[in-house]
Amino acid sequence: MIVLRHAAPGDGHVLGEIHAAAWEAAYAPFFAPEFAADAVRDRLGRWHARITDGPETLLLAELDGRPLALSYYTPSEHRPGSVEILSFYAHPDGWGSGVAAALMTDTLSRLREAGFAHVHLWTLRDTARSRRFYAKSGFAESGRERALDFGDGNPLTQVEYERTC
Repeated sequence: MIVLRHAAPGDGHVLGEIHAAAWEAAYAPFFAPEFAADAVRDRLGRWHARITDGPETLLLAELDGRPLALSYYTPSEHRPGSVEILSFYAHPDGWGSGVAAALMTDTLSRLREAGFAHVHLWTLRDTARSRRFYAKSGFAESGRERALDFGDGNPLTQVEYERTC
């Protein structure tokens, strides 16, 4: 059974576990091993503050009682009236289970209910799994790209996806 809910202050640890495991599986191959290991450790602890800071919304999806996916969004800084999904991660143990698809459906529904008409996000160009997921979720490439340096001095190309809510 899938349960979708707002993250609570006590969820910082599980949010970190989801983010770290998903990031390690999808992104670590693009980085030197030492940098990737540090990045995974950093992701384990960064969610405690995000739960309580600012107007952002943070959602969790649980499958059979286990938290396995997170969605974090905020009004877009660059597009008035639009929202940006800043983080959307599913633990590899949940890949293929439908938990991420249910969370995306719920996220989009909440955005519509909040009055947003448009949503966008960025993902690495070379992460085929995430790009397939966003396309299956109704997102399309906007044609925009940007370079993002994760802190190792070697920028990676991100592509933007967008859709109506």
